[in-house]
Amino acid sequence: MPERLFSEDDREKIIAAIQEAERATSGEIQVHIENQCGADVMDRAAEVFETLKMHKTRERNAVLFYLAVEDHQFAVLGDCGINAVVPEGFWEKIKDQMIADFRQSQFTEGLCKGIALCGQTLQSHFPFDEKGDINELPDEISFG
Repeated sequence: MPERLFSEDDREKIIAAIQEAERATSGEIQVHIENQCGADVMDRAAEVFETLKMHKTRERNAVLFYLAVEDHQFAVLGDCGINAVVPEGFWEKIKDQMIADFRQSQFTEGLCKGIALCGQTLQSHFPFDEKGDINELPDEISFG
């Protein structure tokens, strides 16, 4: 079970990273972890994105961090609102940062760094609006 790879403390750190990133942006970040993706990792991430209804955010500015732990695969997938404004190679830059930690089996640290990087960029394109911003998606980690 993928839940066993992340202690309660690890989960709290990841959720705190999501909440910290979302404090400065209207963007939404979710993490989904499962054992195997059973298909192309980007196809599976897109399927999870839709299942979690991440495409329903008002500004289409949700980001999914997807991990298939036994397959040693992961994806970072942003919705069309984000993809329209982030620079070329943005997702690869985040993934490269995360891979450095993942190679040392530091999955929590890698996720937290990726989430923070994502949040910084989202902040410049989708700043937090104190009057109208609501948390559209849960911050908890979902497991498959």
